[in-house]
Amino acid sequence: MSDLTCGFIGLGLIGGSIARALKEHNHRIKIVAYDVNPDTLRLARQDAVADVITDSIDDHFSECDYLFLCAPVQKNDDNLAAVKKIIGPNCLLTDVGSVKTTIHEAIHEAGLEHCFIGGHPMAGSERTGFVNSKAALLENAYYILTPTPSVPVERLEQYRDLVSRMGAIPLILDYAKHDYVTAAISHLPHVIAASLVNLVKDSDSEDGIMKMVAAGGFKDITRIASSSAVMWQQICLTNTENISCLLQNYIDSLNSIRDNMEAGNAEALYNLFDSARIYRDSFINASSGPIKRSFSFHVDIADKTGALAHIATLLANHDISIKNIGITHNRESEDGVLRIELYDEAAMNTAISILQTVGYTVHIRN
Repeated sequence: MSDLTCGFIGLGLIGGSIARALKEHNHRIKIVAYDVNPDTLRLARQDAVADVITDSIDDHFSECDYLFLCAPVQKNDDNLAAVKKIIGPNCLLTDVGSVKTTIHEAIHEAGLEHCFIGGHPMAGSERTGFVNSKAALLENAYYILTPTPSVPVERLEQYRDLVSRMGAIPLILDYAKHDYVTAAISHLPHVIAASLVNLVKDSDSEDGIMKMVAAGGFKDITRIASSSAVMWQQICLTNTENISCLLQNYIDSLNSIRDNMEAGNAEALYNLFDSARIYRDSFINASSGPIKRSFSFHVDIADKTGALAHIATLLANHDISIKNIGITHNRESEDGVLRIELYDEAAMNTAISILQTVGYTVHIRN
């Protein structure tokens, strides 16, 4: 007998990670899953994540206590007509999209406001699909809940408790505020990173000298430009008003910086960098935001044969999997020759301890 039955319409990276987290923290939860990809469903069954798989949105979902909409945003909206026909009277409906206004509007049109709480787990990976899902993806990540006014308080509290049991940190926001907040701290930075990378590409000489020396700080602030082009196209088209408003504010600030530079306004330029430094240094050094933290550090190594291999072997002997490793040639804003990136914070801390113990000098950036 299961404690809860949870349904998933769409079982990709996020849906799969939520399903795994639910199973990991309560084996008595029953998972019903539908996905357009039959291989995904077979793998979910094989991994004992899905207890029931179905090839359509059918009556298997009518017994669900929670129903997660985890398909792409537009498909979620299209699926609501089918969901409305099979959803049980006591089921709580939720989604996982990073823009909330469109789904809330679709829910209103469908007459499902009484049972809907929007959800946005602020976690992700450059890898996609159920095959890359993992319960740990949600650990200590903010999970924003955007309830409709019609949802009873007790249902919201029950959902908040379920999110906490997944290992995530629930945060309740109005859906419009959510979209403005994420536009500022996630959506606009992706636009800026992409435009900055393209500016360098278009400004580079034929011999590619800019690309050759682009490392250190430049690679840090543009790392998110490697994200999915399709996903960010859709986000820009669904959270347009908020992104456009903040983009104009950013353009105005850039124009002001240019004016202060041309006028030789030393005080204004100092205040620009000093206020940014103070505010940035006040951020919590955690991986719970929408732009995921890079678990990396730098190490001083000697310029001799086998130096890099020695470190890689040392970490491998301690079962530490390296995500990325390489020499940093441009060190204007970096300390340490070798940059090592791991998959999570625990692995990073262990690797640092191992290397320091055997005498390596390690540099950690906040």
